[in-house]
Amino acid sequence: MDILPLASNIATLSLFAVPVSYALNQVSALSPPLAIALMSALILGVLFVTIYSLSYCEISYDPLYAVFAVFAFTSVVDLIIALQEDGYVVGFMEFYTREGEPYLRTAHGVFICYWDGTIHYLLYLAMAGAIHRRCRKRYRNLGLYWLGSFAMSMLVFLPGNILGKYSSEIRPAFFLTIPYMLVPCWAGMKVFNQSRVPTCFTPHMVQEEQRKGLLKRPVDLALIIYLILAGFFTLFRGLVVLECPMDACFVYIYQYEPYLRDPVAYPKVQMLMYMFYALPFYALATYALTFPGCSWLPDWALVFAGAIGQAQFSHMGASMHLRTPFTYRVPEDTWTCFFVCNLLYALGPHLLAYRCLRSPAFFLQPPSPSLSAHHKKQH
Repeated sequence: MDILPLASNIATLSLFAVPVSYALNQVSALSPPLAIALMSALILGVLFVTIYSLSYCEISYDPLYAVFAVFAFTSVVDLIIALQEDGYVVGFMEFYTREGEPYLRTAHGVFICYWDGTIHYLLYLAMAGAIHRRCRKRYRNLGLYWLGSFAMSMLVFLPGNILGKYSSEIRPAFFLTIPYMLVPCWAGMKVFNQSRVPTCFTPHMVQEEQRKGLLKRPVDLALIIYLILAGFFTLFRGLVVLECPMDACFVYIYQYEPYLRDPVAYPKVQMLMYMFYALPFYALATYALTFPGCSWLPDWALVFAGAIGQAQFSHMGASMHLRTPFTYRVPEDTWTCFFVCNLLYALGPHLLAYRCLRSPAFFLQPPSPSLSAHHKKQH
């Protein structure tokens, strides 16, 4: 059964974000910034009460249903903001973005709104549909991908707001992001605690797979080569934003990715996140692809794929967007190099996650000798 139709209630409720955002824009024009924050919090509170009253059965089964329903509503709001900032719609959230959260008007802000209004929105509908009483399917893998994507979005966006040129324009609406961060932390723990999908691999199959060397696993060998190259690229871009005096760094930041110099600070924070978190993951994933039994890799590969997918979408889009000053946009003569390198950087973690999900036997814990002997005796 398709899980998306089962989330039709949430989809319908989320579309009320269109008239609500229009009304909020009209009311906000006559209100101070503090009133804007209070009205936004009130709207979210009323929304939660409405969802709880309409979907008590689903929420009692899994409280994350309410989280996905509320976040689906905010995703539609974010999509409206992005469309408005690009000139596709008019008169919805203009006053809010100008007086409430002006940093959403940056190129980076626009693209995180696009990602939240499309990819996150579809994930919310799919996960809510999986919880529906007519379905009751597992959604752990979708939840892990969403968790990585959402965490990366917030971990770059919030420090960028504080450190960048918009640091002097922090308004009361900024503090609405505190529950917007705490709730996903709780949701992420709930997702991780869900039971994994049982595998059909016998102890003998696991042993046979884990006996294979790297040369007999060409896909894993190719992924290891990719991880090593991606690690060097990550380290290099980290050194670039740290103003390393090497000639290669100077050439790169001026001729290939001048967006890394943008005073909004988002690209600098993004590269530092890569350097301090993605780089260690590349090293650990290389180890896990070499030595068997690293059962943590499939879960964290999904989280990492979500994080890199969101980050690269926002970074690549903002590097080319008209909201980015011309001086900091990617030069036309280096578009090909820029897109190839960044697309490969985004694609690799997804291929790693797919490999881990498709054939996880290599990453399962090796069966104990007594269990293996018992299995052989049975067969």
